[in-house]
Amino acid sequence: MLEITELNFYILEKIIHEIAPELIDIYNIREDETEEQQIKTGRLHENRILGIMLKFFLEGKKKVTTRDVELEYKKFFKNIARSTISTYLNILKNETTLYKERKGRLVYYILHEDPPHEISPFWFTRLFCVDPAYFYRAIYFSSLYSIADIIVKKYMKKGIYNEVVESFKTLIGMIILYILKNRSSKCVLCQFGKQERYIGLFDSINSALKDRTDVLPSELRESLEKNYAEIPTFGGYCISDEEKEIEIIAQLINYANQYKKDMEYQTLVLNRRINTRLPEKITEIINR
Repeated sequence: MLEITELNFYILEKIIHEIAPELIDIYNIREDETEEQQIKTGRLHENRILGIMLKFFLEGKKKVTTRDVELEYKKFFKNIARSTISTYLNILKNETTLYKERKGRLVYYILHEDPPHEISPFWFTRLFCVDPAYFYRAIYFSSLYSIADIIVKKYMKKGIYNEVVESFKTLIGMIILYILKNRSSKCVLCQFGKQERYIGLFDSINSALKDRTDVLPSELRESLEKNYAEIPTFGGYCISDEEKEIEIIAQLINYANQYKKDMEYQTLVLNRRINTRLPEKITEIINR
């Protein structure tokens, strides 16, 4: 299981800078109105703690301690006291959303019911913060991107090695952008967030994606967005076990080999757009 660390976030940021530099300052935006105004913070903390429980659940870890939640909380949100986390875990337990299991001196918290699959994002985001789950998925794919040459060498069955590595990295880059898009589409629905801010984020990511995918076959785009870039709760693949992980990597290498000419053409189109826009921007600056 991949652990989220500051280094992992740094790698993700470095890759985003490489694949879509226009998003580097906005890709991880989070603006929660209730946190700024200090209202409904209780519900906000519950929402985030359940989001962390969801992330652990999707990783295959169903039992978590207060300490587990505390360490994870500070990775994604403004730090709060451990006693506050403990209070809200117990509130969720009293509401029968969670239940406790004691093993010696350790107390574990467990979701009373497994999170539903393929539920409407609107209803789901009323209870669970999806940020941790989506960023975990983005970090997982960024780890594949960073060792693409090793992975392709290990699992490639046909094709020209160098070409497949480049195509594989291009695919992974698109998946990461789709993950960010899927995450922002749920944040728009969040009861705590600044809707207009997340709409702007969604539009920016969508624009970056259009530039990098619009001449690719629709079946490839749909598969990347719905299967690989979406979390299981909303119909995406579950990658918590090694067998599924190998299956996913093998399929992506097949895609990299099958669609490499399409991706080469897409890259050519993107470079032409960039070269066209740059003089336009320079002219615009000069004329101000």
